[in-house]
Amino acid sequence: MHRRIIAPGALAAATLLLAIPASAASHSPGAPGIGDPYYPDYGNGGYDVSHYDLRLTYQPATDELAGTATISARTTQDLSRFNLDFLLDVGEVRVNGVKAAFTTARQHELMVTPKTPLAKGTPITVVVRYSGVPSTKSAYGFTTWHRTPDGAVAADEPEAAWWWFPSNDHPSDKATYDVSVAVPDGTQAISNGTLQSVTSKLGWTRYNWRENKPQATYLATLALGKFDITTGTSEDGVPVINAYSRDLGDNDGAARASVERTGEIVDWLSGFFGPYPFSSAGGYVPNTTTGYALETQTRVYYSPRQFANGSNTSVVVHELAHQWYGDSVSLKGWKDIWINEGFARYAQWLWSEHEGEGTAQELADHVYASHPADDPFWTVAPGDPGPDHQFDIAVYDRGALAVQALRDEIGDKAFFALLKGWPQRHAYGNASVADFQRYAEQVSGKPLAALFDTWLFQPSKPAAPAARAVSPAKTQTAPAQPRSWKRIQATNDVHSR
Repeated sequence: MHRRIIAPGALAAATLLLAIPASAASHSPGAPGIGDPYYPDYGNGGYDVSHYDLRLTYQPATDELAGTATISARTTQDLSRFNLDFLLDVGEVRVNGVKAAFTTARQHELMVTPKTPLAKGTPITVVVRYSGVPSTKSAYGFTTWHRTPDGAVAADEPEAAWWWFPSNDHPSDKATYDVSVAVPDGTQAISNGTLQSVTSKLGWTRYNWRENKPQATYLATLALGKFDITTGTSEDGVPVINAYSRDLGDNDGAARASVERTGEIVDWLSGFFGPYPFSSAGGYVPNTTTGYALETQTRVYYSPRQFANGSNTSVVVHELAHQWYGDSVSLKGWKDIWINEGFARYAQWLWSEHEGEGTAQELADHVYASHPADDPFWTVAPGDPGPDHQFDIAVYDRGALAVQALRDEIGDKAFFALLKGWPQRHAYGNASVADFQRYAEQVSGKPLAALFDTWLFQPSKPAAPAARAVSPAKTQTAPAQPRSWKRIQATNDVHSR
């Protein structure tokens, strides 16, 4: 998904020294960041989360959110203290049933000191009671909690969780989720996974959602408002749940014409990537002013602006491709973003070919020819673009060119085996660009270090592969623009504000 404002990890906040019992001499605080060089303050060290249970109440008239988060985790070191990423006001924290001391630091750190230090390998249950008005909170000068005329939406990348639940906010610590939200009658709550139940009492309706497969924190979403919800099942048997704000206006028809093809597209993508990895699929289109879309797990977020110029199944293909490449197999660190975006873009190229609007080869030729050697486009390295260029168009288009170059090098048989095998090899886990290169070499039986270096890391325009070389007589004429190109370009801000 989105834009990038680099988190100032270099912001040196004064270290808060909390009194630790003498018995904790061998214990130490968990790190305030998980160690990602792009975002040093994101995530936390010292524990691994397995499940989030969120029981919330939301009042759309005032944007007040209150609730209790119960976090199941296991320590990965002897801990005297640990952090959670969070912004709202905390009333109480308990660790294994006992009240714990807590304070805040930096932009989004909730620092928790249990009454008794925790030994490495200890299962822990952390309960956080909290409340606040998320739209009044910001960190690093922005917010990922978006008000709508009848509610709000939490959806953004690389961070979104801080505004609505405490977490270890990094994709390397994935967990399952139960999200239960009470809203006034007439308002609905939409989240990831499958809807377990809906109950009403005394003017409030509670929606209970469950995501039973590991999910990165930025892929957790919450939409609150008044929606028209459609349900169905794809031909392959995947349940589909879509939702549209009731006040989308002129964008309503185009949004439905695109998102209602989710089941068809999921089945089609399964032919390339293997069985759909989750219990449900779908998307929602709230009435927001943002411009991007995001691959929130099982329930894709689409801005209405994605359909301002008419229907666009290409953006639906992009976000659904992420369910395999990005959601089921998540990046180890944010520098590995190419595996997410390069393959989601390439899925759009495959869809173009499926729709008879330009082959993947023709699209690769067009992109390659559209950027001369001195274009800054070639200075961005998709394999490690840096936080300032993490969502640069080169990560998408040059990233997809790298995928096509790989296909040219290893041939279709190995390439399509690779496309399908990768999501199965690392299902529900995390992997890096280096892991992908090793797997590609294993599947193809070819050394690929030079190809990966040329297309993903060198700050210059690669020589055209032999498969795409053109004769000297044609070098003055760029390849014809495929018919799908404008629709694909319309998704260029898919992850931009």
